[in-house]
Amino acid sequence: MSRTVSSWILSSARNSIVLQGKGRLYSVCIPNRNKIKWKLVFSKTRPYPAGSCSLDNIFSLKKAFRHTSTEEEQLSFQLSPSQINEILRAGELSHKILDLNGKNVNSVLRFESNQLASNTPIEDRRSAATCLQTKGMMFGVFDGHAGSACAQAVSERLLHYIAVSLMSRQTLEEIELAVECMKPVLPILQWHKHPNDVEYREITSQYFESLRVYWQHLLDLDAEPGFSLEEAMICAFKRLDSDVSLEVQAPQENELMRNIALQVAFSGATACVAHIDGVHLHVANTGDCRAVLGVHEEDGTWSTLPLTRDHNAFDEFETRRMKREHPRSEEKTLFVNDRLLGILMPTRAFGDVQLKWSKELQHSVLENSCDVEGLNIYQYVPPNYHTPPYLTAEPEVTYHKLRSKDKFLVIASDGLWELLSNEKVVQLVAGHLTELNVQKPQLAFEKPVNLGYMHSLLLQRKSRGVASLDQNVATHLIRHAIGSNEYGEVDQEKLAAMLTLPEDLARMYRDDITVTVVYFNSEAIENYYRNN
Repeated sequence: MSRTVSSWILSSARNSIVLQGKGRLYSVCIPNRNKIKWKLVFSKTRPYPAGSCSLDNIFSLKKAFRHTSTEEEQLSFQLSPSQINEILRAGELSHKILDLNGKNVNSVLRFESNQLASNTPIEDRRSAATCLQTKGMMFGVFDGHAGSACAQAVSERLLHYIAVSLMSRQTLEEIELAVECMKPVLPILQWHKHPNDVEYREITSQYFESLRVYWQHLLDLDAEPGFSLEEAMICAFKRLDSDVSLEVQAPQENELMRNIALQVAFSGATACVAHIDGVHLHVANTGDCRAVLGVHEEDGTWSTLPLTRDHNAFDEFETRRMKREHPRSEEKTLFVNDRLLGILMPTRAFGDVQLKWSKELQHSVLENSCDVEGLNIYQYVPPNYHTPPYLTAEPEVTYHKLRSKDKFLVIASDGLWELLSNEKVVQLVAGHLTELNVQKPQLAFEKPVNLGYMHSLLLQRKSRGVASLDQNVATHLIRHAIGSNEYGEVDQEKLAAMLTLPEDLARMYRDDITVTVVYFNSEAIENYYRNN
């Protein structure tokens, strides 16, 4: 990006009245005492008055190299390559599945993940875990709006709900007996987390009690729960959203827990979760996160297989569903400016009780709460709000049986898909994978191995440029998403400018971006078909 373009970005922020992009109205420029003030009006959600959220301060991230406001007199878009890398790689997470006796029988080979904030603090969340009482691994991406509270809660809880839904009656009885006898409970999940991932530690006991009530409900069923994986994922999504709604209506132990429950329910989050067990891949999606499969065809080309649909006004099936669920008299008011009731882009989400509860229930809950304005929560009833709920957390579940040519799965928030197409993402991951394989020298050790031989191999690897490449493919995608020019090449000046945009301007040019790429073990998949 040239200085001319950098200057244009800044001047557009300081002088424009309205900036629109991709169906979103982001901000309004308000003159005040000869200064320019910016107030966020729409950020994928409803028009709340500007204000800070006290609980969100818990999740504030490092703001190195980033301006806080367009009103700063000295703004610089310059960053060194090392500073760019420091910012881009701060959220990197990777995990390789361990070999057992030199043989990896898991269909997941490894996963790599990263995220980059636009909002302060970031409203996206991610999860990855291995199921310990059932089979498989789960990966989730959660895109929050109106704050990070709902995405935070869903990222901590949803995988547990899915895992419990898949457990046998015997396992559920063992866990319940352990709780009753105050003995250690069997671990349900092994989490794979980034060191900076945060938790709602203050409300963990509340979350556990809600989960326990859920498995008690499953035990009360006359027969073995026996959910299919699709049924388990749908049930888990809907039950968690119901618990989020009920917890804010119930008495809480203290004000902090009450405030967290309020913020979780009155903010919102979309979610995309993949469950992988052997060759069986299930993807549950609520909202506009997306999952795409990268397929290496026999002729050497790469193809793209989408596993989700974006749930919004641009999807014909979704608009038909909405019209079926509401009276014909509301057909013209369900979507205004391509938003649900003129407010929300996604048509499915967790939380967002303003679009699910009756007016009376909203008023009752907020009337009995302390200092909701301090939490940036306001009762806002949109026009033509007649037949709630208008929003659901019920996911759409897709099943795919993995083949040896299915090489990787990309799950990402819409911040990535707004900037890169499905095909471009698969192309970039495939190119990254090929480049790593080409540049990585074969470690065919001579025997006996000595230090001099090892040193020469390391020098050879370094000379081939592996050190200069993003080892984490999620970082590679984010770098291209925000830094690519019209020729598809990363422009260092544009990249620096996009990373140093002031907080009150960044959201106009890019959203929070969260990416998880799961690589499949082709050998394990081939062995499955060979043995079956």
